[in-house]
Amino acid sequence: MVGISSSLVGLAAFCWGVSGGLGALLIAGGWDAFVVSFYRGAIGLFFVLGWLAFNHRHANLGSRRLWIWSAVAGLGVAGNFAFYFISIAEGRVAIAATLMYCAPVFVLLVSFALKLEKPTLGKLVALVIILLGILLLTQVYDLNASAVSLVGLVAGLLSGVSYALCIFAFKYASFYGSSASSLSIALLVLLLVLFWPADKNQLVIALHSSYWVVFLGLGILGGGLSFMIYILGLRATAPAVAAMLAMVEPVTASLFGVWVLDESLATQQLIGMGMILLAVTGLSVTSSS
Repeated sequence: MVGISSSLVGLAAFCWGVSGGLGALLIAGGWDAFVVSFYRGAIGLFFVLGWLAFNHRHANLGSRRLWIWSAVAGLGVAGNFAFYFISIAEGRVAIAATLMYCAPVFVLLVSFALKLEKPTLGKLVALVIILLGILLLTQVYDLNASAVSLVGLVAGLLSGVSYALCIFAFKYASFYGSSASSLSIALLVLLLVLFWPADKNQLVIALHSSYWVVFLGLGILGGGLSFMIYILGLRATAPAVAAMLAMVEPVTASLFGVWVLDESLATQQLIGMGMILLAVTGLSVTSSS
């Protein structure tokens, strides 16, 4: 049972990695990052509502606190999706995915600020390694060779911040209702938030565009089934194991970028990526053990 649960978590991370690549394909095709994010959430909501229908007995949709924390989570998911695709548009899939993977760093910093965790030498060293890794990966120290714009760098980090917000908000929402309930509310809030900045013409055109298969794949893999199997798998998976399996996402997104989008990374960028992935995974494992 534990092995199956771990496989579900790993499969969800794989799906999220592929969804990043599909989003990059759409952006390369001229689609607005907010439109891509909107349909990722909209198609995902369709599946999650079906899940909610089968679990309505534990929905507890009358809880005001469930709605509040789920709405906060929705803001986090909206920011995570949108900033992630903006970062992809300004750089490369591998860079955006790796920057988003820094989410546990922001969770740790908030935990330090709230005195939920004590700073240790090991954690501080890991943070320094991550910072150096970001510098090598993005090459922001060399304006002529930089692999991502300042907007892309900031957006990538903000996607991680937004993801960290999701972690906290969904955790508190789980005290007041089912996972299906909180995720449904969160994705509904996402649609309300992203509809405003999205290109309205593209929102309509997407419904009968030749790209609809890519949009469908993005929504299923990146916003629907992936969340469901992740939550199901997480129930019997140790946090430390889940943290390590999460590394599948940026690795998958990076490989998608190389094989499908013909992206490439210099040696120092690969070193920087490795530093970030290993350090963040180490932080996640030690913080959850």
